[in-house]
Amino acid sequence: MASEGEVATHYTTDDALTRVGFGRFQALVLAYSGLGYVAEAFEIMLLSFMGPAVEAEWGVSGTGKGLISSVVFAGMLVGSIAGGLIADRCGRRIGILFTAVVTGIFGLLSAFSPNYASLLALRFVVGLGLGAGHVLSTWFIEFVPAANRGTWMVVFHCCWTVGTILESLLAWAVMPVLGWRWLLALSSAPCFFLLIFFPLTPESPRYLCARGRTMDATVILERIARMNGGALPPGILIYTPEKLVDNNHGTSETALLIAENNAGIEGDTSPKTSAIVAFQALWSYDLRRSTFLLWFLYLANFFAYYGIILLTSELSNGRRCASVRTYLVQPKSSNLYRDVLLTSLAEFPGLLLAALLVDRIGRKTSMGGMLLMCGAFLAPLSVQLGEGLVTTLLFCARTCIMGSLAVLYVYTPELYSASTRNTGVGITSSLGVTCALFPRETKGCQIQ
Repeated sequence: MASEGEVATHYTTDDALTRVGFGRFQALVLAYSGLGYVAEAFEIMLLSFMGPAVEAEWGVSGTGKGLISSVVFAGMLVGSIAGGLIADRCGRRIGILFTAVVTGIFGLLSAFSPNYASLLALRFVVGLGLGAGHVLSTWFIEFVPAANRGTWMVVFHCCWTVGTILESLLAWAVMPVLGWRWLLALSSAPCFFLLIFFPLTPESPRYLCARGRTMDATVILERIARMNGGALPPGILIYTPEKLVDNNHGTSETALLIAENNAGIEGDTSPKTSAIVAFQALWSYDLRRSTFLLWFLYLANFFAYYGIILLTSELSNGRRCASVRTYLVQPKSSNLYRDVLLTSLAEFPGLLLAALLVDRIGRKTSMGGMLLMCGAFLAPLSVQLGEGLVTTLLFCARTCIMGSLAVLYVYTPELYSASTRNTGVGITSSLGVTCALFPRETKGCQIQ
């Protein structure tokens, strides 16, 4: 205890990150985690191109083509939960290693599949790795100063759109000449770059503090300060429950994470016990309502996102609405590459809109406004309209839903403490995946 006249000075990870700011260190973290997000987009988007080639080589049915996508999403459903538990139990770096190793190795092995059954099995395991990809966004956001999280998380999610565009261009160049096996092999390359640079990645200082490893966290924070050309606050690093910054006209909201609910998590270093307590904490009195609301938000956002993709594909072929998984694997002649490129471009305005609003009017207001706009653009599609107007409405709707998703990905990790963050994000993300795994077929739907 400090004597009279002596001032005991402490600082938190938020204080340290705010002091050193967003600089060269965070830019490198963004580049690494963004590469991981590009890798995830590669593996998802190639499903749009490989189905027809697999059908031609092995003579699988239309249902068999759809099953290729379904097993990937099933793997993601499991992997998103498992990845969250791994990252909260063993650290963010181990979670990143899991997603890179599983996705990269089994993605490459998929290119050498001797038959259809082995391809399904390998793609399921790839899905396990893809499902854990949310660890990358959590890892990145835990290095960003609280006041800048919203904007930089939206920038991070631009990497997904960049990945979809690059994969479309890669498929356009590779598929007609070399075939689907080469596309699978080349699409796994970003994961191996993640593995090459993995030894250079630091552990999250927020995670280390939550585990009681403040000395290790201090070393990393000092490294950040040196690279950014700044200095840490005076005193010693301590751990305190985090706060959610939601800049609604300059005010801050206290996050729905309560110190007493986290005490058992932070102090228990047993991986098995901490994972159980982290899962139980999601259903604590203080977080129960927020967890259920997040589940609903993920279901609503992903249902709208995949639904808009479905409607866009039906606009191209003029046929009855089919399932999302059918869209993902069904070709529409050589125009498929062009269509995927054009629809992906609609996401950039949404990301820009989210970046402009998220730190100015707040997470909830931004998300609610863009969801309302998305519904307004979709509502006229219930009646017959001209093709040009339908295209415009779908483009605007996809812009809004992408912006809403970007804000949702910012909001979710801020709602949970460091020790429950990946578990919470993993479970909620898995619910969004179910919208692609179990799509409902809309009978009698004809887009004119």
